[in-house]
Amino acid sequence: MSTPAARTVDTTRHPSWRRRRLDPDHSLGLRLTLAATAAFLVLVPFALLALLVLGAWAPLHRLDTAITDALHGHAVDHPAWVTLMQVWSAVFAPMPLRVVALLVVIWLLRRQARRLALWVTTTMVVGGLMGPLLKLLVGRDRPELLDPVARAAGYSFPSGHALNATLAAGVLLLVFLPYVGSWAARVTLWVAALLLTVVTGLSRVALGVHFASDVLGGWLLGVAVVAATTAAFTSWRAHTGLRPVRPARDGVAPEVERHPDAT
Repeated sequence: MSTPAARTVDTTRHPSWRRRRLDPDHSLGLRLTLAATAAFLVLVPFALLALLVLGAWAPLHRLDTAITDALHGHAVDHPAWVTLMQVWSAVFAPMPLRVVALLVVIWLLRRQARRLALWVTTTMVVGGLMGPLLKLLVGRDRPELLDPVARAAGYSFPSGHALNATLAAGVLLLVFLPYVGSWAARVTLWVAALLLTVVTGLSRVALGVHFASDVLGGWLLGVAVVAATTAAFTSWRAHTGLRPVRPARDGVAPEVERHPDAT
């Protein structure tokens, strides 16, 4: 018969699943727990939106149609507006943004910031793969307009432009925040990241190739991916003894700016 002391020893020797998930000494479990929690909190509204799209919820369909019709009417009457939106949509399309991310990865590798380069790569690749997969799963058709000002192939939900703009903006913001010192510079960087994300998404609705809910879905999914990978990366930092950071203020690896070989 086991004694209470023996049972205590056994409990210590074999900690519960919950303890292992939250124990800093079990770094992988802790990183996965934080990443899953961060992703879950943002994926909840995305999942709800996807279910409404799949179920063809009438109020959402009416709202999408009203926004599309209003913006399409404005586009038909203003060719210069269409040209501006087409240029913006082309410059900040998924492929050019991926090229920019690749250049950032190469730059980080040259600075010996291998783990930070891996974070950038993981964020862009995971998000980039999830978008097309979800498009196939949802299978939503694009808006059908009598006099379209632009065309796009493939399914509609979520918007790939909105998703990749969110991923790229998050990556660039969190990598380069440590390089701006003043409050004004930080605000400028945040505004630039928000403009990249918001205007790129809105350009797709303005051109009539996406519904507003497609763009909202792309934004939510992009934020979820960035939140999950950032949680995993900051958890690794804590485990290796680096000082805690607030990513929204300090970036994900502020030590790289001062010591290139720190990560």
